[in-house]
Amino acid sequence: MTLSFSRRSFLTRTSLLGCCAAASPLMTPLSFAAAPWDSRLVVIILRGGMDGLDVVQPWGAPEFAGLRGKLGGATGGDPAKGAHDLDGFFAMHRALAPLIPLWQQGELGFTHAVATPYRHKRSHFDGQDLLEAGTPNLSGVRDGWLNRMLQNLPGVEGRTAYAIGHGDSKVLAGSAAVSDWSPDSNLDMSPQAVLLAQLVMEQDPAFHAALSEALNLSEDGADGKMAVPRKARGQTHIKIAEFAAEQLRGDTRVASFSINGWDTHNRQERAIKGALSGLAEVILTLKQGLGSDVWQKTSIVAMTEFGRTVRVNGTGGTDHGTGGAMIMAGGAVRGGQVLGRWPGLDEASLFERRDLMPTSDVRAPAAWLMRAMTGLNRDVLERVIFPGLDMGVDPGIAR
Repeated sequence: MTLSFSRRSFLTRTSLLGCCAAASPLMTPLSFAAAPWDSRLVVIILRGGMDGLDVVQPWGAPEFAGLRGKLGGATGGDPAKGAHDLDGFFAMHRALAPLIPLWQQGELGFTHAVATPYRHKRSHFDGQDLLEAGTPNLSGVRDGWLNRMLQNLPGVEGRTAYAIGHGDSKVLAGSAAVSDWSPDSNLDMSPQAVLLAQLVMEQDPAFHAALSEALNLSEDGADGKMAVPRKARGQTHIKIAEFAAEQLRGDTRVASFSINGWDTHNRQERAIKGALSGLAEVILTLKQGLGSDVWQKTSIVAMTEFGRTVRVNGTGGTDHGTGGAMIMAGGAVRGGQVLGRWPGLDEASLFERRDLMPTSDVRAPAAWLMRAMTGLNRDVLERVIFPGLDMGVDPGIAR
């Protein structure tokens, strides 16, 4: 068997501490960039394809319960028993119940039926690369959209670098100065072995999901026996959020990191609960660590490479899809609303009769938040930061 490594080459980076590691979408890179403006932007890449229909459930759609079965949840406003009703049509997964106060305060919102320009093949590699590049395709692309934003702003300086463990954040890759920091991963598998395993299993949903789950357990801990042991369980995502908040209280203005565990081909009811609980902890840790003043200036955007199928598969999971959801939080976000044009779930309205139809570009909400944050004009955002993007009408997601 011949494997091509052109999309995920074995890049190594030597740190001041003499550490080196290969870039991998199953690892958890964290990058920062200092900037002169006063607003903060946190971009969280949800690797693996988050199921937006499970996170923000359209329980008011007549087809939803029949298509989703057990994943359809139950509403009524009690997150302990089922999804929490948001607006009479959409409900939020009960694992996000700790974020209900943010929703009620207008500091948490969603955009539904969004996608990158990526279509049809539904590969994690291509999907994640396009998400972080922010472009319609990958031809000739060498930088990420967050780095291009920095390239078009004055006075940007990088912070002191701490390449403690591993990582390469493509969304911040480019000529603008940025710094990197990563927590200890404590994995028994080397980064090279993780990358090789992922490449081998890319075309097998069951094995790929199992590997993703095992590595997620290794990083963040879970009940039961762990497939890949680590020394300290349940701390990695908290360490990331605490460190991000510490930097953002100072000169840092942009932070980007990834959270794994969203490839839910099997037993999604169990798997997504853990992933969402971790995401909720990250957001609340950021809020607590930032403090009230900085939180009011902060926008958090959580994005994923694609959504998942509308129908549940035979193993209680969902397969790679297209349209999904985007999560936004922070004091600078106008939350308390589910944005986006709902396409419907009848078969004729589905993308290729299997996926939620995307009705807007996932790059557009990010572009509007960046415009509010930095004052970049629309022409730069649509031509340079996100080439080929039509931002459309301002959805009013920034305060």
